[in-house]
This record gives sequence, structure tokens and C-alpha cells, in this order.
Amino acid sequence: MMSLAPYVRILARGQGRARSMEFDEARAAMALMLGDEADPEAVGAILMLMRMKGETAAEIAGFAASACDTLPRFGIAPGLDWPSYAAGRSRGLPWFLLSARLVAAAGIPVLLHGWNSHHGPGASVRAALPALGIAQAGSVAQADAAVEADGIAYLPLEVLSPRIMALLRLRDVLGLRSCINTVCRMLNPGRAPAAVQGVFHPPYRELQADAGRLLGLTRLTVLKGGGGEFEHHPAKDIATFGLRDALPWTGLTGREVAAHRRLADAPSDPAALAGLWSGTRPDAFAEAIVVSTAALALDTAGHESPESVARALWDRRPRRLAA
Repeated sequence: MMSLAPYVRILARGQGRARSMEFDEARAAMALMLGDEADPEAVGAILMLMRMKGETAAEIAGFAASACDTLPRFGIAPGLDWPSYAAGRSRGLPWFLLSARLVAAAGIPVLLHGWNSHHGPGASVRAALPALGIAQAGSVAQADAAVEADGIAYLPLEVLSPRIMALLRLRDVLGLRSCINTVCRMLNPGRAPAAVQGVFHPPYRELQADAGRLLGLTRLTVLKGGGGEFEHHPAKDIATFGLRDALPWTGLTGREVAAHRRLADAPSDPAALAGLWSGTRPDAFAEAIVVSTAALALDTAGHESPESVARALWDRRPRRLAA
């Protein structure tokens, strides 16, 4: 039986001798961590040692590549990968779900995937899906079919990979976030050519951009967004990091509105999401969130004139949403 002990030693040899794992080492370590015989103490040691030293792009990419090796294949690759793994303690409603619908309406199939804390506002991500006409898939095959038929689907992490979910839930045992949160954002289970990712802590923007390059992504935008989701605050000019044509790239979001308002100050009633889409509950600030976030996603996917396209899609949207 292969042991995780060599990888623990790499990280924990002591001052002057410990080092980060290289890509191939991280890939091999994750393969063991996802296996049936992984020693739980060693798994916890690796995750907490990496938390203490700070994970590297090579480690995140190696972990994500190995995790992807275990995932089922999609029949048709979506055009845009959209992970959603924020806990939601510091954010309001998931307006970005409406942005994802606009991207799908532009002819770019979107695969949303994730897990959010089921306590507090973050739980509203899944709760909002039915009213917004976004299918929550019960299997990879269902997600594949929904993306092909509707242009969008949400795939829960526990459905995509119970083993990766178990690693993520070790936070409940260890009491601390681990690098698995970042790995989940890098999964890209549908092998989309482009991806958008949100972060809560700014240093992860460059880390995830570098990991995306190592994983062979062509186009990527990483944004410090609402509560850690890919969601733009329209009153802020926010630095973005990522890839364009597989090369490192940085940009600025620009400001859409002049306002002093937090994302969490927007309505907290989930019905406001469908109300904004239908026009029965207008909110200029929330609308700016949706349109500006969609424009960033469209730009990531390589769409020409993303700002004007996002606005036109919003203005022409069908007001009724069928689940």
C-alpha cells in the first residue's frame, strides 16, 4: 500500500529542509488522498501543513489535475466553467446566477458547480435555482443534458465527487479552511476552455491564475467578489487576474455606478432575484451587479463587445423563467 508519509516529510522536515511539493508530487499525493486507504491523520497533516506555509500554484494545480482524473467525463464541454464555493457569510443574494443566465443566453453554455454553507445567505445559491430556471443536476449525465438543452446547469460537488466533498468537509473536523477550497475552484469538471473564479482573499487571485496556466486553461478571470463569489461590485474598479490566450493577464473592471453600498445591503429575500429578472422588483444597483458581472464573464469567454452585449441581453431578456 502506498503511503502519504513521504509527502508529509516533504512539507514537515523542519526549518531549512521543508519545502513545497512540485506539481507531480502534489498530483501523486492527491491521488492517494482520494483513495480508499488514505490514512486520515496523514491527510489532515498535509492539509494543515500546507495551510501554515501557504499553498503554491504547482501544488494547487497538481491537486486539481489529480482530482479531475477521478471525475466522470461530460459528453459536450461547456463554454464557461463557473465555480461557486463561497460560504456567504459576508454577502447578500447570489445575483451572479442571473449573470450566468445572461451568458447562457449569449450562446455560451455555462456549468455552475459548487457547495456553499447551508447556514446563512450562502445557502440561497441552491434555494434560488428553481425560481431562476436553472436545473440542479442529480448526476453528471443530468448536468450534461441540461447544459446541452438549456445552456446552463448547476452540479453540486457532492454529486460530482463525494470523495472531494469529504476532503472539503474536513473543515468541520480540523476547524480551519484548507487548500481544498481552492482546488474545487480549479476543477473545471466539464473541461471548458474558459473559466471565471471568485476569491475572498486577494492573494489567491494570482495563485489561481498561475494554477490555471499550469492546468492548460486558455482564458480565465479571477475576481475578488462578493463573499468570495465571481460577482462584481459595480461601484468599484476592481483588479482582475487571469489568462488570455493562455498567457498571464491583468485588468480592471471599471465602475458602473456611483454608489456607496455593500453587496450585502441589497435585498435579502430570495424572491428578489426572480423579481429583478421579471421586472416586478426593480433595483438599479442589483441590476448593475448582474449586467457588469455578465460582461466580465462574456469577456472571459472571448465575446466581442461584452459590455454592450450584456446590456442588450438584459434589456431583451424574457421576463418569465420556466424551471
